[in-house]
Amino acid sequence: MKKATMNRRSFLALSAASTAAALSACGGGGAPAGGGDAAANVNPEDLTLPLKETATLSGLTSFPPGTESEPNNRTIFKRLEEETNVHIDWKTIQSDQWGDKIALEMSNAATLPDFIFTAGFGDTDLLKYAKQGVIISLEDLIDTYMPNLQAVFSQAPEYRTMCEDENGHIWALPWIEQLGYEKTAIQTIGNMSFINKDWLDFLNLSMPTTVDEFEAVLVAFKDNADKLKSEFKVDGDIIPMACILNDGDQDPYILINGFGEGYGDPDRGKHIAVTDEGKVVCVATSEGFRKGTEWLHKLYEQGLIDPEAFTQEWSTYVAKGKSGRYGVCFSWDVANIAQVSMDDLIAGKGWVPMPALTADTKNITPQTGSFTSGFDRGRCVITAAAANPALVATWLDKMYDPFQSPQNNWGTYGEDDDFDIFELSENDKGEKMLKHAPLGDASPVEVREAESVNGPLAILDSYYDVYVTCPDDAQYRLDWIKDIYTPDMNFKYCYPNVFMTADDTKTVSNLLADIQKCINTAKSDWIMNGFSDADWDSFQNDLNAYGLEQFLEIHQKYLDAYLN
Repeated sequence: MKKATMNRRSFLALSAASTAAALSACGGGGAPAGGGDAAANVNPEDLTLPLKETATLSGLTSFPPGTESEPNNRTIFKRLEEETNVHIDWKTIQSDQWGDKIALEMSNAATLPDFIFTAGFGDTDLLKYAKQGVIISLEDLIDTYMPNLQAVFSQAPEYRTMCEDENGHIWALPWIEQLGYEKTAIQTIGNMSFINKDWLDFLNLSMPTTVDEFEAVLVAFKDNADKLKSEFKVDGDIIPMACILNDGDQDPYILINGFGEGYGDPDRGKHIAVTDEGKVVCVATSEGFRKGTEWLHKLYEQGLIDPEAFTQEWSTYVAKGKSGRYGVCFSWDVANIAQVSMDDLIAGKGWVPMPALTADTKNITPQTGSFTSGFDRGRCVITAAAANPALVATWLDKMYDPFQSPQNNWGTYGEDDDFDIFELSENDKGEKMLKHAPLGDASPVEVREAESVNGPLAILDSYYDVYVTCPDDAQYRLDWIKDIYTPDMNFKYCYPNVFMTADDTKTVSNLLADIQKCINTAKSDWIMNGFSDADWDSFQNDLNAYGLEQFLEIHQKYLDAYLN
């Protein structure tokens, strides 16, 4: 729903009034922690970057553990300050503590900064903070002060629709990363299964294509552990299959896609899928989920699954992988887990993705929301404490510049250290373009965490080879999906990314708390200990008691509207 553009003077007056009202409604006392007088004195009638005089805004962001904690020491933000003459007074929270601390920050409107750069708010958070008056709506700011984001919405209007609530309000700025589309999108599979090809070759084993063949391969890894340790100089015990249960991309349930109806468990947050008839179903009530979990228990009983899979943290998972102990593991990119170079991955050496395993059927169910590629609706918010929302929006719009967004997302060029994500190059028209530098043996996630700043941004498919090259590690992953997995994506739909009403969002959130805990607990317990018919029936009764029917009805309502 497109709003009429307001003139800048009337918009500033309205913003100031809204800010005051919001702070009053939240009970905020004293001066807010926003940019203050210097920022407030920047005239929206003449708001162009770089500013003639330096203005200061305040922001809150996160940083990965073990990386630079002061954003202004990062090259990207140094350059942005030079280009805009806007200084950001940052407050930071380590990313692994963000969930616990951001709620406390948002509870006191009087101490809020102008904007939250890496908010990552879910729909419940957005609508709650909007109702409380802690954050402001952005649609008029976007239409008046954010031409870069307008250009993104013009080229891909579905993203604007996905940002709008039922009344057409936009409460947050999105993160958009297009890499592929629909069944070839890079996000269709997160928890990709990888197998150690060196071990397969050494033991003269073929790539498994069925669950029985896969089980036999794991048994061979276990039975030949001493030979593998000696041949590959492995420090520690051989682990035939490693994973972290219920941990996003490290979860092993992609393996059960072939059981029963073929749903698997593609949505590890809500555990839903969509039938070809357009019906929303809970995969945990399916025969495939039951049979697949029974099979995983069988693997566990044989000592084929890492016994620490239910409790280990990411750092432990990576450390064991880097020691060369895994035969099979699960992640977005195996280079983050195992000692393998990008050149080897591209050449199909060392580690390779496993195809869909056949049991009762052969299928891969794409992840929820993946057909529109990478999207985070709640990436960045402007708070009611902002003294000059127009200036904040203008500065944040810089993040949507098609030359800037790739840097924020992945990293930059010309740094003083030993490594750069990009080289400054030219496209076919002689215009500047960011060219991905070879990663070599470096872990993609670690290098990017050291350089990138994330936040609101947009990278569209049309940007590649114009503003930026496609990253090599993304390209080989796109090729894997297109060549190995897309042909087995047999279902027509994946559940789309919808913005529910406040009431429905609250209801779904409340129901999901019990439903998700029930399912995740059952997965862990049953893989370790097995389960009976009575356990299965009790599990189904528990899901129904927790409101599964209502949960599915709400999702069905939005799917029907989307399809119609």
